[in-house]
Formats: sequence, C-alpha cells, structure tokens
Amino acid sequence: MKIKCLIIDDEPLAVNVVKNYLEQIEDAELVNSFNNAIDALNFIKNNKVDLIFLDINMPVLDGLNFIKSLKNPPLIIITSAYTEFAIDAYEFDVIDYLVKPYEFHRFMKAINKVYSRLDINNATNPVKNTRQYLFIKIDKKKMKKIFLDEILVIESLKDYLKINTTNGKFLIHSTLSSFTDLLPKNNFIRIHRSYTIAMNKIDAVEGNSIEIDGMRYVIGRSYINEVKDIILKSSI
Repeated sequence: MKIKCLIIDDEPLAVNVVKNYLEQIEDAELVNSFNNAIDALNFIKNNKVDLIFLDINMPVLDGLNFIKSLKNPPLIIITSAYTEFAIDAYEFDVIDYLVKPYEFHRFMKAINKVYSRLDINNATNPVKNTRQYLFIKIDKKKMKKIFLDEILVIESLKDYLKINTTNGKFLIHSTLSSFTDLLPKNNFIRIHRSYTIAMNKIDAVEGNSIEIDGMRYVIGRSYINEVKDIILKSSI
C-alpha cells in the first residue's frame, strides 16, 4: 500500500524537486500538488492524504496557519528556505523540517521517519513485525528495504558506502556521516573515519580492533576512547 503524498508550495522548482525524489520511491504516490494552501484544504476534505510536503511562506494562508486549520492533519514534512520557523513547526508534531536546498539522502532521512511513524500508528496487530528498517537507493530506479538488525558494518568508499549485512552487500551513493545519522545511536557507533559498526554484531575486541563476522576492523585513534568506553559499559 503506497503512501499518498501531497505537495503544497508556491515555488515550481521546489515542487519539481519533491516530485523527482518521490518518483524514486516505490512506496510513495503523489496524488496532487498545489501552489496555495486554500486549494489544498479543499482537496484534503474529499481525498485521502497520508503525507504533506508543506512550504511555510505562501500567500493568503501560510504553512503554519494551514496546519492549525486541520482537525486531523496527516503527517507533515516542512520544506522551507528559512530556518527560523523550525521550533514553531515542531510544536505541531511535524515529521521533519527540510531546509532548501536539500539533497536526496536528507530527503530519504525524512521519508524513513515517515515509515517509522506509520508503523507505530498502524500497529493494530499486537504481533505485528516491528523490526526497524531503512530504504536505500541501490540503482536509478530501485529502492531496497534493509532491516537494521541485519546490518553488520558500513564502510566508506569515498563518495560511496558498502553496507555489509547478513543478507548481502549493497553499494550506495552517500557519506558515512549522513548514513550514520539515520541509525539508532543505541546500537550503531562509528569506530573509524571509514567504518560504522553494529555493536550487537561484535564477536570480539582485541587491542585496537573489533571482529565482526570473521573480519577485523581497526578502531581509529580519535575514536578509541569513546568506543572502548561504550563497549566496557555493556560488558560483565
């Protein structure tokens, strides 16, 4: 079942950016776009919308007052060129606040938050699968779901990452810093400028290296104190 998306933005270029990004996500469907919030309000009354990409500075009715006018708002991601509205926006429980211009990896971070929120809100079955996951772009047209509990090591290869999992290896265009920011900090830790690892997949620690799935990964000099401190806290 696809996420039904709506764009509200009076800048055509900004609308096209969201449209192009959504076209690369199989689970998302753009149902309409509007250059003003008034027309969008009328559309929402008669059509199902799961997620809105909303600009703030718009004529007649701005983005924040648009949110106030909704009795049961869908999920909302703010897309704005201005940072000063961020605090006010988060008071409305928006999913994320994207500052224009933003790249695809930052857009996907917001989309993955949407996936997590929908899993929580739609959990009507107490035995429902609650495994956390991310969608990664593995080629021009395909997004791949990877479960976080399958990730072993993420390795930086300049402008690319190799994600080693128990279910295969995947190469994506991203930086290690931006991808690590997507992962829960209670289990993933950066140990080197080239490696982020899953702590629950560590098989052994010896000297300044960590062993995972038969491979050894060196802990960087600037990371070693923090890494060993975290590992020691989880040991007996």
